[in-house]
Amino acid sequence: MRRTPHLSTPLTLLTATAATALALGGCAWGGGAAEDTSPPAAPRGLTVQAGSATTAHVMWNQATDNTEVTGYEVYRGGKKVKEVAGRESMVDVVGLRPSTTYTFTVRARDAAGNVSEDSRKLTVTTPAAAAADREPPSRPGRLTGEAEGSRAAMLSWEKASDDKAVASYEIYQGGSKIHSVGGSQTATLVTGLRPGTRYTFTVKARDAADNFSPASRAVRLTTAQGKESGRGTAPTGFRADTHRADGAHYIDLTWTPPRTGGAVAEYQIELDGRTATSLVFGGTAPRDKAEHSFYIGKKAGERHTVRIRPKLGDGTWGGYSPERTVTTR
Repeated sequence: MRRTPHLSTPLTLLTATAATALALGGCAWGGGAAEDTSPPAAPRGLTVQAGSATTAHVMWNQATDNTEVTGYEVYRGGKKVKEVAGRESMVDVVGLRPSTTYTFTVRARDAAGNVSEDSRKLTVTTPAAAAADREPPSRPGRLTGEAEGSRAAMLSWEKASDDKAVASYEIYQGGSKIHSVGGSQTATLVTGLRPGTRYTFTVKARDAADNFSPASRAVRLTTAQGKESGRGTAPTGFRADTHRADGAHYIDLTWTPPRTGGAVAEYQIELDGRTATSLVFGGTAPRDKAEHSFYIGKKAGERHTVRIRPKLGDGTWGGYSPERTVTTR
């Protein structure tokens, strides 16, 4: 877990103040959103999770604009299916077909009607329908929570049971839904929280026929005070070394992925203070120990610094690992 992440958290609205000036010799007012021709940036951090056989939960990070983002347009394939206000960053898309694959994108819109480019495309496949299923899942058990620094919290619970299968778990902050994870997942990292703030979370199970369980017992926690260090969402045990093969030098990285409730499939590698590349694990991403090696050059005796950070389940970037220094040899 954007998200309370973006996902999950109270958002700070940016207000644009429009300046008006009376032009001498005329009656026209200058300035204002009508002169704005710059579109917002494309929304980033898109995530999509099937909520049931007929619904999908779409989330993204707030886009930026030179004035203010006033709305978002959600597309299924090339068709616009939802519009939400600029202060929102998630929506449930309903009316889908069971056992069907869909592609979603999101665009941001400002007050002048400028529309951003598409976010990245993500596909999701809805589960099969359960015929005549009116039995809700049981209540998720033993919900626990732990603050991970000042802006994140780790939630975990015991799985619910259902006469068919649990399709997803819905996470609530107070009375508001903030996140959704797959039915096989029993933990999630909620991000985007405020420092020194008390939160109340509950979880509901949902089956493919859109039957909801009763809410779990609430868990209450308080995030740490002070500036966010990011350590709670950073990889641990990060190590870096070099090796030489066939006349070329390589940097070898090993680390333990952060706890997120699921596998972390993507990392950003920063080399010598600049983003070098993104690492995406194909197939099953490692959960206990990860490793990666990449080409650095053919010259011996060069010093480099390197660190990495993970992409979390809500589409946001986690904290950086400690920086390591290596020398080719």
